[in-house]
Amino acid sequence: MRVIAVNVGTLRPIPWRGKQVQTGIFKHPIDGRIAVQSRGLDGDQQGDLKLHGGIDKAVYVYPKEHYEYWQHEFPDLTFPWGMFGENLTTEGASEDAMYIGNRWRIGSAQFEIVQPREPCFKLGIKFGNPKVIKQFIASGRSGWYLKVITEGEVGAGDQIFPVSQNDQHVTVTDLNKLLFQTVQDQSILQRALQIKTLPTGWHDLISQYLAKHSKCKDSI
Repeated sequence: MRVIAVNVGTLRPIPWRGKQVQTGIFKHPIDGRIAVQSRGLDGDQQGDLKLHGGIDKAVYVYPKEHYEYWQHEFPDLTFPWGMFGENLTTEGASEDAMYIGNRWRIGSAQFEIVQPREPCFKLGIKFGNPKVIKQFIASGRSGWYLKVITEGEVGAGDQIFPVSQNDQHVTVTDLNKLLFQTVQDQSILQRALQIKTLPTGWHDLISQYLAKHSKCKDSI
């Protein structure tokens, strides 16, 4: 696995429902190395800090391998690295092989895989097509967020080295299914609850799902 591009973006206004909102989704590749801080890459900005950025969404990763799929779906668009608002465009990694809680070393920084990305309306604005949101969800090509464990520096071309593996074996794809499908393997969700670094929102969502389906079984 390796980093193909490191992308950052500053805030810019975009029109939304008759008003202007700020977004940092328009990211571009940078040359050289960049500092990794606890809340993200140096110089990178997010418009809505309730939904983007922060400790558990410090760095967004998107696989290079997905670009061909989207180019086919939207042939009239160009797809430079950073098109999906990702900070790291990677090669050799995919959602179904990325385990929540696993740790990576990239450059001199260390990261932990935390959660999949849930797209917001700003992706639709960037694509010029609001329907991309549903396509993005249905495709399972979500990318994922990293938490910064150790600050350092990263750059394009850096190798991605596994540091440690969480023994619950819950993938990014597993959490995607919880959000966007009706039937779940409850044993996977039970394992997810054992991941100590799982964000509170996910812990609550899983607990609610399990409680609801437990009641359904009891009523049969």
